[in-house]
Amino acid sequence: MSLTAKMSSLEHVKQSLERAGQDHVLRFWPELSEEDRDVFLQELVKLDLKGLKDHCTRAAKAAASTPRILDVDMDPVPPEFMGSVRKSDRKSLTEWEDEGLLHISRNRVGALLLAGGQGTRLGVQYPKGMYKVGLPSGKTLYQIQAERLHKIRELADGKHGSKCTVPWYIMTSEFTLAPTEKFFEENNYFGLEPSDIIMFEQRMIPAVTFDGKVILQGKGKIAMAPDGNGGLYQALVDNNILEDMKKRGVEYLHVYCVDNILVKMADPVFIGFCVTKGADCGAKVVEKSHPAEPVGVVCRVQGVPQVVEYSEIRLEMAELRGPGRELVYSAGNICNHFFTRTFLQDVSEKFQGQLKQHVAIKKVPFVDTCGSEVKPSKPNGIKMEKFVFDAFPFSRNFVVFEVIREDEFSPLKNAEGASTDTPTSARNSLFALHGRWATSVGAMLLDHHGNNIPPTASSESAGDCPPAQCEISPLVSYFGEGLEQLLKGKKLVTPFILDKKMAEKLQAQQHS
Repeated sequence: MSLTAKMSSLEHVKQSLERAGQDHVLRFWPELSEEDRDVFLQELVKLDLKGLKDHCTRAAKAAASTPRILDVDMDPVPPEFMGSVRKSDRKSLTEWEDEGLLHISRNRVGALLLAGGQGTRLGVQYPKGMYKVGLPSGKTLYQIQAERLHKIRELADGKHGSKCTVPWYIMTSEFTLAPTEKFFEENNYFGLEPSDIIMFEQRMIPAVTFDGKVILQGKGKIAMAPDGNGGLYQALVDNNILEDMKKRGVEYLHVYCVDNILVKMADPVFIGFCVTKGADCGAKVVEKSHPAEPVGVVCRVQGVPQVVEYSEIRLEMAELRGPGRELVYSAGNICNHFFTRTFLQDVSEKFQGQLKQHVAIKKVPFVDTCGSEVKPSKPNGIKMEKFVFDAFPFSRNFVVFEVIREDEFSPLKNAEGASTDTPTSARNSLFALHGRWATSVGAMLLDHHGNNIPPTASSESAGDCPPAQCEISPLVSYFGEGLEQLLKGKKLVTPFILDKKMAEKLQAQQHS
């Protein structure tokens, strides 16, 4: 950039910041080196300076307001728009699975991973997907997910004689893109084709003080944060992802969050259910563990599908029970969704500006008026976020599919020592699921003394009786299928890993 162009850009930025009431952003400009000025100016030019005043005002106002109570207008999703692993008959579940595998075999299904957040609560300085939860195999979340994609393609190809692809779209942020790209490259893309892994970046927006001022993280750096997983819709447009999907023939997307160790990538039962119902948008849910569990509820508000946050529901409504003593509002949101490509296009191009914004109150490092760096001990800033489920109200045919928590949902959010969602609870959930798979086909799990260990349900804490360490590679089994011929009658000394090599060894024993 020439000197004249720089001066012109700087003057434009100054005027824009003054109009927005944010001229403090350039307070330390005279103290910056020429190089730091160039970097800072480029950052400021990329900002939505026209919308900055509105962003800051809305953030301060939203943080000061009390949550709305929406339950007076709430109704549960009608039964005709719901499916359930527990309540639907076996014939329907099989038909949905077959339908899903058919679409996968025809290259119509893609997986879309929401991975823009940092692992701050987990206590790490790298993307969550790179985290090892302490499994005997040493696998990371990314590796587990990549292997599930391998397996679901294998199942579809085996059933339909195809050679299919499930493209993996990964939405990152400024914080996570470079380390994620490097991690996949170093791990040879976990055996997937690099051209089938499409990484793209969501937008970043400024963090704001409670009185509506942009926070300076450094003398020449604004404190920025990803715009929430609902930033997906803008990111699809910014990065031409919808065009890529269309070019590949992808019609259906399974969208999910990075931190669920039990997530079923491109789950054919879920895909098949949604396609059979003619849905443009669908949500997987789990039954709430108790009325006050802090998860959003998938329901209808004035007849329109949406997720109502737990803070927007009074306890007496959350505790409401039906004739069979089941919770009326039991559909807990787990950020696991189905979208048609057409629906994503509609939301991204037509409804973007109508998406609701949510307030997140955070501890945001900043520089004070003297230029000293401060790490706050209590929340001092507002980060505005959109959520991926904010698109539900724009659906023409919205469906819900209930799955079993112990089989499909165990998020990794917090460091060890927290009461829920820790590496221990995630690891134990996987062990418990795989232990149930093994014993259900007639295997016995033994400790190193040869004593039988029954598989136990995972607990949130480490507990006195954690599950037996039984780990089954996704490359061997996706749902628990195909294990009877390998494990029936076998005594498995734990910790036990059933990987491809072990599976081939067991198969060879069967035929000898």
